[in-house]
Amino acid sequence: MKNPRGFASDNNAGVHPVIFRKMQEVNTGHVISYGDDPYTPLAIELFKKHFGKNIDVYFLFNGTAANVLGIKALTQSYHAVICSDLAHLHVDECGAPEKYTGCKLLAVPSPDGKLTPQSIKPHLHGFGFEHHAQPKIISITQSTEMGTVYTVQEIREISRLAHEYGLSLHMDGARIANAAVSLGCSFMELTVQAGVDILSFGGTKNGMMFGEAVVFFNPAVSREFKYIRKQGMQLGSKMRFISAQFIALLEENLWEQNARSANNMARYLAEKVRETGKIKLTQPVQANAVFAILPPEIIPKLQKRYFFYVWNEITSEVRWMTSYDTTREDIDGFVRELNKYV
Repeated sequence: MKNPRGFASDNNAGVHPVIFRKMQEVNTGHVISYGDDPYTPLAIELFKKHFGKNIDVYFLFNGTAANVLGIKALTQSYHAVICSDLAHLHVDECGAPEKYTGCKLLAVPSPDGKLTPQSIKPHLHGFGFEHHAQPKIISITQSTEMGTVYTVQEIREISRLAHEYGLSLHMDGARIANAAVSLGCSFMELTVQAGVDILSFGGTKNGMMFGEAVVFFNPAVSREFKYIRKQGMQLGSKMRFISAQFIALLEENLWEQNARSANNMARYLAEKVRETGKIKLTQPVQANAVFAILPPEIIPKLQKRYFFYVWNEITSEVRWMTSYDTTREDIDGFVRELNKYV
C-alpha cells in the first residue's frame, strides 16, 4: 500500500534507510539490556563528540518525556517554568509537565514562537515569597513551533538573564538539527557555548523510528536522573535499538543531511506558493515549516490529497511541514493542486 506524502508533520515520515539498516545490524544475538549493551556507549561517545566531553546523556523514547523528565531533574513542585505560549511544553503535552513535575508553566505571548529577555522579565519576580511559584527554568524551543530559529546571540542573551536570576535554561531541541543547519553552526555552539544547561535532543523528527535524548551540560545536576528516567517509565530494556539509531544519525552527520534536505524543501515550497501571487505567508521560513493563510473553503479539498494541519482555525492559518524525504515532485504536485482552487 502506497501512502502519499503530505505536509502535516515530519513525524509522519518513515525511517531513514541508513537508520533502519543500523537497527537491523544490531539485531543479532543477545546483549545485556538497559544500556549495558556494546552500542549505547558508542552512541554516548558520539554525543560527546558533538556536544563536548563534560556532558551526561540519557536515552528515552519520546520528546514529551525528554522535556518533562529533563525539567523534573532540576525542579521541585513549587517551581515555575517560563516558556512561550506556543511551546510544545505548554500546548501539546496534555498537561504532562504540570502533572509530573508539579511546576507551574508561565506562558509568555510570542507570536513568532520566540522568547526575548524583555518578554521574560515580567515573570522574574516573587523570589523568596512563599505565596508565589518560584521561577526556576526558562524553556526555549529550537527551532520553534512557528518554524523560526533562535540565533546563537539570542540564546546567549536569554542564558545570561536566566543565570543572573539563578535560573537554568532548557532547550526543547525536537528540531535542533534543522536549526543548526539553518544557522550554519555546530550543536556545541548552539547549546553549551551559548549557555544552555539542559537539552532535549530530537531524533524522531529527523529520520529515526523512535528515540530522544536528554543532555545535561553540568553532570553534577544529573546524578539521580537514572532514577527519574526509570520512575518515568522511559528506561528502554532493548536500548540497543535506540542507541543504534543515534549512531547512524550522528557518526557520519546524517542528521545534517536530513535536516538540510527538509529545510531546502521548505524554502522551495515557500517559493512555489509565493509564485501563485495569492497566498500570504505569515512567518519567515527559517527551518522546515511554512505557515500560510488560506481561504477556509479550500482547506478540506487540499487535505484530501495532501494532508496538513490547520494551525489557527479563526484566521485559517495552516502549517506545512517538510521532512527529510520530501521531494520537489511532492511540492510541485501540491502546488498544482493548490492552483486549482486559488
